[in-house]
Amino acid sequence: MISSHSQAVSFKDRWLHWLQTERAIAVIRAPNLATGEAMARAVAAGGMRLIEVTWNSDRPETLVRHLRQRLPDCLIGAGTITTPQQVSAAIASGAQFLFSPHTHRALIQQAAEFEIPFVAGALTPTEIVTAWQAGAAAVKVFPIQCVGGADYLRAVREPLGEIPLVPTGGVTLENAQTMLEAGAIAVGLAGQLFPKAAVKNGEWAIVQERAAQLKQSLGSRATFGAV
Repeated sequence: MISSHSQAVSFKDRWLHWLQTERAIAVIRAPNLATGEAMARAVAAGGMRLIEVTWNSDRPETLVRHLRQRLPDCLIGAGTITTPQQVSAAIASGAQFLFSPHTHRALIQQAAEFEIPFVAGALTPTEIVTAWQAGAAAVKVFPIQCVGGADYLRAVREPLGEIPLVPTGGVTLENAQTMLEAGAIAVGLAGQLFPKAAVKNGEWAIVQERAAQLKQSLGSRATFGAV
């Protein structure tokens, strides 16, 4: 069993509480600024309050800044963060959490200096433990569906104890609940929430309905591990 950090840090506790309560993160890859704002408004209208803007979106800094102003009830973060410059830019724009596809201790520490939760990407048990011991606020297990989905998550969860895992990459409306049952603290969804045709045609009611469907299916969870 791998125990959680011996010295709990308040901003990490708050982040875990958000994950426990919301259970799902909407991941936005915006082709342009206006579309990104519409995507965020649609999932927020469907009840989702954790919204991640990937850093390969169009003008991600501006999008994060606008969403912080226009969706005050949501927590707005940045994803696909891979360099110190991106960490700095994301924090300066107002990002309230950061996701990365990989683990880099310096990036985790840089975010921690500003008390911003950093979710590092990992896949194997060694990588997951390395990310957690480096100070990650949770560990993004990516790409989950390529290595067996919920079955893989359940297998690695058993020996890894209380490390909070957030699977992404192949999470769907249909398998999200199964991921949570397999031990995930929350899940991240991108394309499943934002069908290409709906985004292209501005059919935001479809996106809102998918977000509402996801929230209804997942409900909430009161506790996780020792947090």
